[in-house]
Amino acid sequence: MDYLPFLIDLHRQGLRQGPGGDDQSQLVIELACLHRSKPLKVADIGCGTGAGSLYLAKTLNAQIIAVDVIKDFLDELTHRARQAGVEEKISTLTCGMDELPFTDDELDIIWSEGSIYNIGFEKGISQWQRFLKSGGLLVVSEITWTTEFRPTELQDYWTAQYPEIDTASAKIKVLEKHGYSPLGHFILPESCWLKEYYEPMEDRFEDFLLRNEHTQEAMIIVDAERKEIEMYRQFKEYYGYGVYIGKKR
Repeated sequence: MDYLPFLIDLHRQGLRQGPGGDDQSQLVIELACLHRSKPLKVADIGCGTGAGSLYLAKTLNAQIIAVDVIKDFLDELTHRARQAGVEEKISTLTCGMDELPFTDDELDIIWSEGSIYNIGFEKGISQWQRFLKSGGLLVVSEITWTTEFRPTELQDYWTAQYPEIDTASAKIKVLEKHGYSPLGHFILPESCWLKEYYEPMEDRFEDFLLRNEHTQEAMIIVDAERKEIEMYRQFKEYYGYGVYIGKKR
């Protein structure tokens, strides 16, 4: 079965396609000591409908290339950028993460919220490193264990979903291995999961199922999302999204 059209339909209306928040984006800017007046070239990789791109466009003196493989998401981002009056600061690129057309030493910042898992954390940061200028910044958020031990049910669930899930210390070692000096790391708070992502998605379930006439594909999508949400509510003390800031050496 092809579930992608149903996933796009469910998530296109969301402000975010994963956990995050504007306050946390601002914290990254502060930890990285980014100057609001300095001209920057930024690639937002796996941008979805563009919450990160929009915040950066409003906050920094940046030209942003918003990259996603799903054109419907980029169309929604273009609409939102126009509404926010920042359309001149954002261009879109329909492209896969492993087919990026950037040249060596082109970018000041690579920004990727909750999406690098699509290519894999280590593969992504190693492949993208050459696109950054010397001293350029990598900002990624990545599913992360927050304890050394966790319940077997949870371990089995997330290992099946994403085998690269690991602790923050392991992720930082990977960054260092591939030519980055870690500048900062923090775990997204619960509000970034529930208020910003899961609860708005739950509010869309009924309309999504009606719109898709309760087909088997639509029901499977909703059941899977509900399972993920329940796992977070039950086991949130054991994992979260880690935000990692690295500087290219």
